[in-house]
Parts: sequence; C-alpha cells; structure tokens
Amino acid sequence: MKTKIQFLFLMTFLITSVSSSQIQELRGTWITNVDSYVLFNDRSIAEAMDYLSSIGINTVFVCTWNKGYTLYPSKVMNDRFGIPIWPTFSGRDPLDKVIIEAHRNGIEVIAWFEYGFSPWYAQNPNDSGHIIKKYPHWASLDRTGKFATREGQFPQFIWMSGINPEVQDFMISLFTEVIDKYDIDGVQGDDRLPAMAIEGGYDSITVSIYKAENNGASPPYDFQNSQWKRWRANKLNQFFKRLYDSVKVRGNYLIASSTPSVYPWGYDNYLQDSKTWVDSGYCDTFMPQLYRYDFSSYLYELNLALSYVPLSKRQIFFPAALMKIGSWLITPSYLFDVIRANRQRNVKGESWFFYEGLRANNNFLGDTLKSTFYSQKALLPYRNGNIWRPKGIISDDTSSSTVKIGRWTTFPAGGHSSGFSMTNDTTYASIEYFVDVPYDAYYHLYVYIVTNTVNTTRARYIVYHQNDSTIFFVNQMISTNAGWYKLGDFYLTKGRHRILKLDNSGIEPGKYITSDAVLLLLNRKLSPNLIITKSEEEFSSENIKKNLLSSPVAYPNPFNSITKIRFSVPSSALENNSKTILRIYNFLGEEITTLVNEDLSPGDYEIEFIPDRFRLSTGVYFGQLSIGKEKCAFKVIYLK
Repeated sequence: MKTKIQFLFLMTFLITSVSSSQIQELRGTWITNVDSYVLFNDRSIAEAMDYLSSIGINTVFVCTWNKGYTLYPSKVMNDRFGIPIWPTFSGRDPLDKVIIEAHRNGIEVIAWFEYGFSPWYAQNPNDSGHIIKKYPHWASLDRTGKFATREGQFPQFIWMSGINPEVQDFMISLFTEVIDKYDIDGVQGDDRLPAMAIEGGYDSITVSIYKAENNGASPPYDFQNSQWKRWRANKLNQFFKRLYDSVKVRGNYLIASSTPSVYPWGYDNYLQDSKTWVDSGYCDTFMPQLYRYDFSSYLYELNLALSYVPLSKRQIFFPAALMKIGSWLITPSYLFDVIRANRQRNVKGESWFFYEGLRANNNFLGDTLKSTFYSQKALLPYRNGNIWRPKGIISDDTSSSTVKIGRWTTFPAGGHSSGFSMTNDTTYASIEYFVDVPYDAYYHLYVYIVTNTVNTTRARYIVYHQNDSTIFFVNQMISTNAGWYKLGDFYLTKGRHRILKLDNSGIEPGKYITSDAVLLLLNRKLSPNLIITKSEEEFSSENIKKNLLSSPVAYPNPFNSITKIRFSVPSSALENNSKTILRIYNFLGEEITTLVNEDLSPGDYEIEFIPDRFRLSTGVYFGQLSIGKEKCAFKVIYLK
C-alpha cells in the first residue's frame, strides 16, 4: 500500500501534457458475468467505463450470451423459451447500461456472444441445459449417439449442431436482434462460434445433409477423417459468411469480430477454419486467443498466427492476450513483453482477457498501462483515422449553462456526479438545460433521474428540437426509472441550444421533482455517414497552442541498456529566456540525475539515459522536462 501511495503521489507531482499527435491502436478488454462484479450493478458499470477510459481503453467486448441465456431482454429468447434474460438480471438490461456508459466515455462496444454454439456447461452426461431439453434435435451428437464433447469428459460444454439450419437461424436471430435493438458498434463470436467439438456431427440432421451431398454415403466413423473434417468445417465457414453478411447488411460500419482458438489447433479440435475466415474476409477484426502463461509461449503463437495472416490482412489482426484467470495474473514484465512484441511486428493493438486483471492489486496493471504504452489516447485503426464514438455531452444541474426558476435545493450526493436538485415549490419552478451541440446529427437524449418515494409520478420534460418541442411525463418514484432514462432520439443542429426544460406543472401536491443532468450521445444508427476527423476536445488548435511544451519521447521504451530521450524546445523559450532542465526520478520521487540544465535554443534535441551509470535496478523511472514555468512528464521502464 505504501508503494502505491508513493506512486500516486509521484504521478500527482509530475505534470503531464497532451500530445497533438494521434495513435491508432485497438486497446480492448472483455467484460464478463463470471468472476466479475461489473454487470450486476449500474453504478459499477459506470465506474468501470470511467476507469477504462482513463487508462486509454477504447473498446469493450461485453458478454451478451452465456450458458444459453442472454444478458439483455431478448424477444427471441422469450418467444422460444419464456426466458427473456438470465434470471439474475431480471428487471435490468446490463447491455444497455454498458452501451450508455461506454459511449459516454467515447468507448466502442462489441456484443460478445461468449458461449456461441454451446448452450450449456454440463456437470454430467445427462445435464443438457434448457435449450437442448426443449429442442433435443439441436444437439450435436458423437458417433455413439451421446452428446459430443471433447473426449467425453465432464464437466464439459454441451454443443448444438452448428450445421443444423434451425440452430444457425437461431444464432443469427440473436446477433441481428442485438444489432436491431441497440446502437451497438459490432458483434463478436469466439472459440465457440462458429465451432463444434471434433467428435460431433453424427446427429440425424447433419447426417441427412451429408448424405444428400455425398450420394447417400454416411459420414465416416472416424471423426478425424480428413474429408469429414473438411466438410464440417466448410459448413461452419458457410454459416460464418452468412452471419457476416447479416451483420454488414445492417450497416457497413458494424464490426464483425472473431476471437477463435489458435490455428491449426482450433481446426483440429473444434473445426474452426480461421485461416479461411481471414483469407475470405469473413471478419473485420481477427483476434485469436493467444492465451498463454508465459511470454515464450505467447511469442510462439504470435509468430505462428502472423505466418498465416497475409500482409494484406495484417490491419485486422489484434491478438487476444491472457491477463487474468482464476488466481493467475500476468506480471508487468510479461505484459510489457506482449505489447512490445506486438508493436515490433507492426501489430496495432491487442485486447486483454479480462477486465478484472486491470483492476487487480488496486488497479496496478491498468494504471501501469495508462502511464506507459497507453499514455496517449488512440483511435481505432479500422475507423480510417476518424472518431466514430465521440464522448457524450453532459450538462448537469449545477452548470452555468442551466437556468433555474423557483426554489431548488441542491443535494451533495446521490446523483450522476456531485449531486442533484430537488423542489416541491408550490409556485412555478423549472430548470432549463442549454447544450453546445458539436455536429448536425441525430442524438440519443437521456436525463439522469434520482428516484424517491416522495417524488412525482408526472415529471414534465419538454424537449426542444428542430424548431419543435415534445413533452414527456416520467415517473420519478419507481426505481426502475433510476439512472440514465432515455427520452428519445432527436435531430439537432450544431450550435448552442436550449435542449430541455423540466418544470413542476401538474405534479401532485406535496410531491417533489428532481433534476440532475442531461446526456447527449451521438446516434450512429441514424447518423452513420457523419465523419468526425478530429477530437474537438483534445486536439483543437486552441488546445495545441496552450500546450507548446510537448512531452519528451523515450525510445526504445521499455529498454534494457540505453534509451534516447527526444524533446523539443519551443520558440517561446527564447522569447522568455527560459532555461531547459531535464531530470530523472525514481519510483519514490527521488532525483536520480539531471540530464540537461542549460539555456537551449529552440529546436529538437536527443540525449541518452544509461541506467547502469547510476547502478539502477529494473523498474519504473520518471522524467520531467521544465522550460521556464512550463513542465511535462514522461515515464520509462528499465528492464535488465
């Protein structure tokens, strides 16, 4: 704990700067419903997305399908099984909450169909799960007529037959339901979609299809038969192509992602012909699971994957790396090695399995990424250098852009941020929100509601849009309306506008109305053609002028013997007769050395830092560049 406090103190002490350059990398993580608390509470979701944004993560893959249940209210599942959502989440919509909070932070969301063609994890051979119980002909069977599992071991995944047309239609209906229902950024299948145990394929429907295509011949008894393997794998390939087309027809901007088992192991065990998927363009991002417990094994799988991903497809390749599973947690040196190996091979990003690894040990790994490889924000490579999900626009009740009439009391806690306002004024009371709208586009409009049993059931909201207005009445008493409550989708033009008014007209005597914040999120389903070429928040010319002193760059970093520190002295240094000082500090904030302390002319400079000269050990060190009153910091990692 002492070291952590010293680290945070040092990070507070050092002053960072914003760079005007822009990196393009995928930086992702998976959000699970197992071994993680995040999806079970709306506030936990909000806090998680805030943290991920703060450390440079730009994509989350959120579990959407697990053990034969959806993690969102599904009409498909309700119509077929009478179970609209995993029972634990009944009455909530965790997927919707993740989308809101992630998009509020400018993070893209990919719906991850984790269990794929496997609807159950069985404890014994008779435990098939609710889906196979209702549709037994959906099951994938081995040559003995039993559930097809890898080598017949239990506990084990039960598989549906991915070749059965009914099963294929069912899975595609779940994928398209999510796309049609939510303003999502993409969908993902993994090591179980498309896939099936190599022992499977002997169910009656698959056998009948095989016979029809092979002159009435039955499938070979040997499930390892090369022709039989290829036929089944081709059927899964055809399904994946149909799934891909079903996604892209709904919007070319939607990302069809795949994170399969490593090849060729995945082909030999689960008929995952992922090389063909890459060659044939069945996915927009290819993220094989290079889940290994040591770096040498990871490096072997990375090089193997790159051997079959052609250069023309290299831009879609983003390996999945194991960060945490059970009690195992990646070490910082292994983490650095993974990213360094990726970048040396021109691999522009990676995704970490899974989120809780970033938060382990008081956020140590997440904070380390933030201060090293992910210190600068990154755009997603497949968005053509543009910003697809700009951060949400929030105006709260304490903002100077709000106008209040009547007696409002501001409470210090319980709202979206610092608090909320509440009134039961018997005379007219209102609050109006004004927002600077950045683009002509459609927006999702949300209000943050703090519910209470003394609140009104008829809070009147007036939305102003396109020279028109729409009135909504919202029950602020019931808890299901708490948090971000969507009023609707509206087209707004660029500029400062009055967006919303809440007043006490028509509320019950003695009841309260509460007001906290409004949120605008860009609606990409309705505005897919809007091109945002720069972040007005982080890269405007005004901000660049304010940050004339740019952060030094150490290369290589991490390093094992010597690193070269490149920095620039701006013209303002000459005008102000400012001395340039470059110092190095250790993890505790103690000065190691002063590399530069002199009057330098404007221009670019490079200086060496050699830790052996100071008998330094492996670890994290910090640099601070000072020119006059301006300061900026950087971080270097020394690995002997």
